[in-house]
Amino acid sequence: MRSIAIMNQKGGVGKTTTAVNVSAALAATGQRVCLIDLDPQAHASLHLGIDPRPESLSVYDVLVRNARLADVRRQVAENLWVVGSHLDLAAAELELAGVVGRELILRDKLEEDSETFDYLFIDCPPSLGILTLNALAAVEEILIPLQPHFLALHGLSKLLETIELVAKRLNSRLRLNGVILCMYDSSTRLALEVSQDVDEFFRRAQREQSPWADARIFQTRIRRNVRLAEAPSFGQSIFQYAPASNGAEDYRNLAGELLSG
Repeated sequence: MRSIAIMNQKGGVGKTTTAVNVSAALAATGQRVCLIDLDPQAHASLHLGIDPRPESLSVYDVLVRNARLADVRRQVAENLWVVGSHLDLAAAELELAGVVGRELILRDKLEEDSETFDYLFIDCPPSLGILTLNALAAVEEILIPLQPHFLALHGLSKLLETIELVAKRLNSRLRLNGVILCMYDSSTRLALEVSQDVDEFFRRAQREQSPWADARIFQTRIRRNVRLAEAPSFGQSIFQYAPASNGAEDYRNLAGELLSG
């Protein structure tokens, strides 16, 4: 199983959109995919039609109340399962403050889970707290969605510091797979310059011993597309909502790049 965290401490960069739609795209190819929504906003859950009701079990119960992943996981489409989130998850940081090994709870729960998948994706919250640390301790790969502008480049260095620290102290297998450029507008000079800067950074990094030594920018650019913004309000992936749109085409291509390794 390939286990992949999708993370960026900045909100609004296409993180959840990428988590949902690349999961759906891979499921459509016959891959068995599980998506864990680790964001208290529960946007990935809502995007796939799961209403985070107070009485329903969520990933909060897995982390704080010792529920099994199997108790929470729901199938939302053929080959696609979701472990939903809830606003209560925002309190997990405080509730787990005195728990020994709190960064490893999700990893241990995944090791106990008997269900098998081809791909596991974790949609991380837009922060670098205990929830994101749980995700990074549990997976082997990271994808970073990045909006091509200057401030995104500034935030990338902070992300890499966190990845290096987690790889050193919690998870020696952790590696950055690559960066996905989202909300891409090829008509702007800035988008081209930022993509070139990131590409050059990772090309230089290949000579270093670091968790991002083999990272790359994916060839697929996720173009700005209003259909991608509309789909969550219908509780559907882009492939259900607008299968002929540019957004659907881009995420199919991105899934193809992941499948090809």
